[in-house]
Order: sequence, then structure tokens, then C-alpha cells
Amino acid sequence: MSMTTLKNLACFGVFLGMLASCEVTMAQPATDRPQAPTPLVALPNPVAVFLGAEFYQAGGRDLVRYRYQIDNFTAYPSSLFVAAPKLPPCGANNNSSRTWVEIYNQYGKRLYGFCALKTPAELGQLWFALETAEIPPSWIYIEFNDRLTNTKYKSNLVETTM
Repeated sequence: MSMTTLKNLACFGVFLGMLASCEVTMAQPATDRPQAPTPLVALPNPVAVFLGAEFYQAGGRDLVRYRYQIDNFTAYPSSLFVAAPKLPPCGANNNSSRTWVEIYNQYGKRLYGFCALKTPAELGQLWFALETAEIPPSWIYIEFNDRLTNTKYKSNLVETTM
């Protein structure tokens, strides 16, 4: 029933002498909890591309960094990557971003994640690392988790070699 209909019914009651006034109090939405925005436009799934592998050393270990980018990063609004202090933290980071980006092998095992990206442009600098002796998965996929709307966007499978 619309608010106009309710208001008209209340005023009709005044006419019949059943109500002393025609004041209508409308319920207000709760403001003590965050409201998830309704997406206006459906966002596309990420299109992941393998950029290459690079060898490096860290902590006395020989590693290989497998680098990726999301080709359609411009399709994602900046609002996905704003700090979200009202959402659960990422470790000690209480200002982690609204959307976390995770890299998984083809079987769904998590390889690495990013919880503090600040702009869609940073989707061009994704990676995971393994020790040089470790065999990488044949395929990976990248998943975005918009924690505010509880929406996930899963990329295509992409190889770990060129």
C-alpha cells in the first residue's frame, strides 16, 4: 500500500470522526547499520591476462612472481576500492578496501590475495609468487569479492605460462 493511500485512509478516518488529527508519521529506515547499495548496472566478470613471470629473491629465497592484469579494469568503478572501515578488517588493516581480490588455482585453492587496492588501475599489477623449485598451477583465476554487496566476480581461467 502506498504512503499516499495510507495518508488518504488516515484523513478519511478524520472525516468520519474516528481520528483526532490527520498527521501521518512515516517509518524511517534504520540508520544504525550500513545499507548495501543496489548495483545500478551489472558489472562484467574480470578478463584476466598473464603478463609473464619474473625471478627475484626475498628473505634468502629464490622466487618466481607470476604477474597478471585485468584487461577490463576500466569497467569497475572506483567506489569498489574505497576504504571500508565498517567492514571486517584484513589482518591488522582496519581500512582495507571494500573489494578484495583473490587469486586461485584451477581447483579453487587460494594462492594470494589483495585487500588494500585503492583504484581500479591497480588491477593491472596482480601477482602471486612461488619458490623456483615449486611447479606452478597450469591455470589460475581471479575473483573480486565486493564485501559491501556480497557480490563476487570471477575471471576466466588463464595459464601461468606464455
